[in-house]
Amino acid sequence: MKITFLGTGTSHGVPMINCDCEVCRSSDPKNKRLRCSVVLQTEGQTILIDTTPDMRAQFLTWRFERIDAVLFTHAHADHIFGMDDLRRFNALQHERIPVYGSEATLKRLRGIFDYAFAEGEVRKGIPNVLGREVDAPFKVGDIEVTPIPLIHGRMEVFGYRIGNFAYCTDVSEIPQLSYALLEGLDTLVLDALRERPHFTHFSLEQAMAEAEKIKPRQTFFTHMNHNIDYKKHSRLLKDNMQFAYDGLVLEI
Repeated sequence: MKITFLGTGTSHGVPMINCDCEVCRSSDPKNKRLRCSVVLQTEGQTILIDTTPDMRAQFLTWRFERIDAVLFTHAHADHIFGMDDLRRFNALQHERIPVYGSEATLKRLRGIFDYAFAEGEVRKGIPNVLGREVDAPFKVGDIEVTPIPLIHGRMEVFGYRIGNFAYCTDVSEIPQLSYALLEGLDTLVLDALRERPHFTHFSLEQAMAEAEKIKPRQTFFTHMNHNIDYKKHSRLLKDNMQFAYDGLVLEI
C-alpha cells in the first residue's frame, strides 16, 4: 500500500492569511501545509480520505488516475468543501463514487451537497456520489476498512484503519474501546496541532504520549498549525516519530 499526504495543515493552512510569523514566512517546503488529506493506493483501489478546499490544487500537484472511494472523517468545512472536485473523476470514470462516513457526517453532507447524492446515471457538471453510512468494518473492493471512533472536542468523528495503517486526524480524545482497534499498527498518523493545549485537538505533547501508549512501529504527526516548525520541533520527537509533510509518500 502506498500513502500520499496531500495536506498536513489545519483549517487555516500554513502559511496563514496575513501572518508574518517565522513559520508562515519560512522557505522550508515542509512548513507549507495544505488542508489535511491523504490518498491510499493498493493494486486495485485508490481511496481518498476527506475532500479539502485545497483538493483541486492537491490533485494538480500529485496526479492520480481515479478515485474509487472517499472516506470522510467528519463534516467540518476543511474536510469536505472540495467535494465538488469529485465531478472531474465522475466524468473520467463514468460512474458514481461511493463516499463513506458516520450517520452524522453523511447527514451533514447530504444537507450541504444535496445535488450530489442520487442513484442511477451520472449527471454532468456536478459531483455524483453514493452515500454509505458505516459504523463497523466494511470493504472497498477487496480492502477491509475499520472505522475508529474518536472524540474531536464535543463531537464524535472517525479515524480509519486499513491493515496495519491507521489515520486519526482531528482528535482530542481516544475512547477507551477504540484503543483495541489501534493495536499492532505498523504506521499511525495522528493529530498534533501545536505545542499549547487545545480544546478540540491533541497538542504535540499529548500526541506523543498517545503514540507511546498505542505503540505503533512508527508515528507520523499531521494537522499542524503555524506554531509547529518542522526542523525545530522535530528535535523534540522520539526516534520512531516524525512530522508528516505535504507530498510525503509512504510504502507499507
